Amino acid sequence: MKLSELKSLLTEHSDRFFRIALPDGNAVPVSFHVTEVGRVHKTFLDCGGKLRESITCQLQIWVGEDYDHRIETGKMAKILEKAKAYLTDETIPVEVEYEDRVISQYTISGHELTGEAVILNLAHKHTECLAPELCGLPDLRLPAIGGKAPCCGPSGCC
Repeated sequence: MKLSELKSLLTEHSDRFFRIALPDGNAVPVSFHVTEVGRVHKTFLDCGGKLRESITCQLQIWVGEDYDHRIETGKMAKILEKAKAYLTDETIPVEVEYEDRVISQYTISGHELTGEAVILNLAHKHTECLAPELCGLPDLRLPAIGGKAPCCGPSGCC
């Protein structure tokens, strides 16, 4: 989900609670706090030697001991508004960082609306080879051949 989409969603439904659902279907406890709104700029060299960069808006969430805490969408919209000085490009994707035994980063795959809440649905963030042609990997986006999905490695078999 892009930052502009999240801001619009929160503003349109500013009277509801803000909730987050993990990829396994479990919910982040409703007493979570948004402890950081960050602009993460990553400059890196991919495995093919190409210089790349990515910019994301990262929301760090944390669950404290104050179990009665609740955040509403209107308050979350105001938090994002305060960050607009350094989140000037609203086309960047929003990611969520959350610790449940380990710190994980998630993308936002969509949302649901209930009578009382806006629920962000999170998806696992994945790594990938950015230069498969240079690494001798097949293009995994190709359709399956002979009913079998393509496999890794130059020989086509793992």
